[in-house]
Amino acid sequence: MLSRRFPFLDHPGPLAFAHRGGAAEGEENTAAAFERAVGLGYTYLETDAHATSDGVLLAFHDHTLDRVTDRRGRVADLPYRLVRQARIGGAHEIPLLEDLLGSFPEARFNIDVKESGAIAPLAEVIRRTGAYDRVCLTSFSDERLERARAAMGREVCSSLGPRGVAALRTAASTSGYGRLLARLARSGVPCAQVPIGFRGLRVTTKALVRTAHAVGMQVHVWTINDAVRMNHLLDLGVDGIMTDNISGLRDVLDRRGLWHPGSLAA
Repeated sequence: MLSRRFPFLDHPGPLAFAHRGGAAEGEENTAAAFERAVGLGYTYLETDAHATSDGVLLAFHDHTLDRVTDRRGRVADLPYRLVRQARIGGAHEIPLLEDLLGSFPEARFNIDVKESGAIAPLAEVIRRTGAYDRVCLTSFSDERLERARAAMGREVCSSLGPRGVAALRTAASTSGYGRLLARLARSGVPCAQVPIGFRGLRVTTKALVRTAHAVGMQVHVWTINDAVRMNHLLDLGVDGIMTDNISGLRDVLDRRGLWHPGSLAA
């Protein structure tokens, strides 16, 4: 059972992830957004990890402050004393990932490691908070993801990197890939986090879900904000959906009898 090896995945029914705290319903990656998601019953919160030039770990998506805050500059080039002055949407402080882990002790965090400079601070935050069983690591860089896994010092939940997803898609679409399937099974990675499509190509298919399940992996799909697509993916048998539309996904799961809220739900 995956949930025995990876307690992060121990939850009934499809996992509902509040992407950046639910970016469609408030300022993304803010304490207020995560509080809103937890209040709606979300147990799984998706966020991102960046570190300042002096190694302070932030829950923040972009490489620069420019898009969502009232300041400018590359996060990795700025000390925290300057970054902490920035306000998301002109009002919200950029949260520290350690503060989020402490503020929502029952929540589980899916963490996209955005830069190599965030790896060591992330490992230290997880060690300090003892959050090994309630985090899942992901990245759009295979090398960065491998380094993040190694830095943890013990096994934690993580997703496939881009090369692993490509291998899974190849195995799902072509017969005779027994060795490829065996390699995926041996990887020990418990989940594939994938888009519904990429550059005009369909990624999340019934065959991909079936293949992932055959090698012991869950399939989590991002970022789905439309109820029709949510229902379609659930019909395919996906194990999790990430969304900005947290009210919408909650309603879809509730209508299907698949909504299992956390204890702090309103």
